[in-house]
This record gives sequence, structure tokens and C-alpha cells, in this order.
Amino acid sequence: MSSSNELWTLAEAPDQSGRTAVVTGSNTGIGLEVARGLARRGATVVLACRNDTAATRAKQDIEDSVPDADIRTTHIDIGSLTSIADCARRLHAELPAIDLLVNNAGVVAGTRTLTVDGFESDFGINFLGHFALTARLIDLLTAAPAGRVVSVGSLSHGKRNAALDFDDLQSEHSFGRLITYSRSKMASATFMVELQRRLGAAGARAMSVGAHPGGVRSTILRDQSLLTRIAYSDVVMTLARLVTQTPEQGALSILRAALDPAAAGAGFFGPAKRWGLVGPPVPVPVSPLAQDPGTGRRLWAVAEELTGVEFVIGTGDRPLRDDVPADRGRTAASPESAADSG
Repeated sequence: MSSSNELWTLAEAPDQSGRTAVVTGSNTGIGLEVARGLARRGATVVLACRNDTAATRAKQDIEDSVPDADIRTTHIDIGSLTSIADCARRLHAELPAIDLLVNNAGVVAGTRTLTVDGFESDFGINFLGHFALTARLIDLLTAAPAGRVVSVGSLSHGKRNAALDFDDLQSEHSFGRLITYSRSKMASATFMVELQRRLGAAGARAMSVGAHPGGVRSTILRDQSLLTRIAYSDVVMTLARLVTQTPEQGALSILRAALDPAAAGAGFFGPAKRWGLVGPPVPVPVSPLAQDPGTGRRLWAVAEELTGVEFVIGTGDRPLRDDVPADRGRTAASPESAADSG
């Protein structure tokens, strides 16, 4: 077992045979590598993704690299409350318990767009969707011997301008690509801490933790334009490697949060080097703003109201409300949900 100052590796994580993990947005990038890492430790992994074809390819990819991996897929659009409810019902029908829920799917919206339920996409996908999913699965998580919820965050939640503005949570008046994203990740971190606070108060065995992957390299924007050819030139990419790492490396923080027996409730993990952008995963601070109990309670109440999902933590036998209209929370028509990583 690693101390906080030692190099943590996936190989030292406990065997996960007999345990079931659900990972959202796991068909590509960090989510795929988290799923692969869990499979390597023996877990049954459910790839919860929006793109069914990509999920099938990811399943095959993991099975090709991990002998005897037990990989399953299920459809979910984290930007749709109806899809979230449908997914939760399927998982209840298929699984007696969930040992790990990794809330990974996310989006960085370049412009202010809305989910099908009318939520600003960053806030709706990065926070509200995972709030609703966790609420609908909490009974399966508390039914497990040691259930764990991992919220995948961002180093940006610690920025000064990431403080939540309860008068403009959905950036109707102050949308900015990076500010809005940072605030959505602040909401996620605040939820992570408040969930642990409530799990503890309920005497539940489950635990809530978080992690951020640091700076992760991606070629998702590569095309034939001059600008991107420069951006992906050998010189620029060589310099970028000083402050970025591969998805497999970035996934280690999330895997440590999920698997380290020494992790504490509301603990947060991230890379150790170069301003928290690269390196082995270690415990790192959560923003003090995310730890404020008053903010946590207020955000929780807002999320319940917007999603129409009552988040009950108890013995796991109390059903959640299923009478919520599909358009609950809709403020404007939107032809489709913003794309996320799943």
C-alpha cells in the first residue's frame, strides 16, 4: 500500500475480481484507459456510453489487450435525464450492486449550447447529469460492501473565477468557454464533498472521492488547417510533452481514487509534478470553496430541483421518483444534446 509520497502503480491495487464498475464516457480517452485499468485488476466493467458503436469498439479493444476481461456496455446520454433514468433502470435489472461508479463523461462547450433538457451543456453534463445518475444508482452503491463514487474533476476548479454564481449557474449572463467549464467542475467537486458528507451522516459504507487527470494530450482537433499543423508539429508537441501526458498516464489519478484502500472520503488525487499537470498520482487539495457545507447544501437542493430527482441516501431500498416528465427543467428547445466524451 502506497503512502501519499510514494509512487503508486496500478499493479499494487487490490484484486478487483467479483467487483463491478460502471464508467461513463468510457469509449475513448481517459475513460477508456480507466476501464482498461479496472479490467486489468479483474473488475467487471460496464462501459456506459452515448455512442453505442464506439462502445462496442472500446469493448473489443479492452478485450484484445486484457485476457479474460469481463466487459459490458450500456447506453447513456449524460445530457439527457430520460436516458439517465433508462440506463439506471437497466442497471437495476442487471446488477445486484455496483462497487465503483466513475463519473467521467464530460464536455467543454465552445459556445453556449443546451442539453435536450434545456441545461447549459457544461453544467448539465459535467455536473447535473452525473448528479442524477449517482442519485438513481445510490442504492446499488450502498448495497455493495465498499461502494465508491469517483468524480472526475479538473485542476481548473481551483481557479479564482471558478467560484459558483448561484444567480447564474447556467451562464445565461456570463458565458465564457474556460470560466463556464471551470465552474462546472467546481460544481462537480462541491458535489463530491457534499456526497461524502451525506454518506457519512447516513452511516453508509459507500465513499465519495475525486481525481483530476492533469494535462492530457489529445489529437481530437487535428485537421488540415495551417494552425493545427503548427500546433501538432514535432517541435510544439515535444514542448507540450513537458506539461502533458498520455490518456493512460492521466487515468492513473482516477484509478488511484477508485482503487487505493488508503483513500479517505472526499479525498482528491492528481499528478504530482509540474504544477499538477503530469506525474504519478498523489493526494492533492480540493478547493476550499468546494468544501463549504453551506454551498454544498445549496447546490444539492438546486440540483434536485433542476433534475427532479430526489437524492436519498439510506439503506438502498427506497425508490427514486420515476414520475418526472421527460422535459423537466427545460428552458428552451434544443435539437440535440451537446457532444460529450461518451
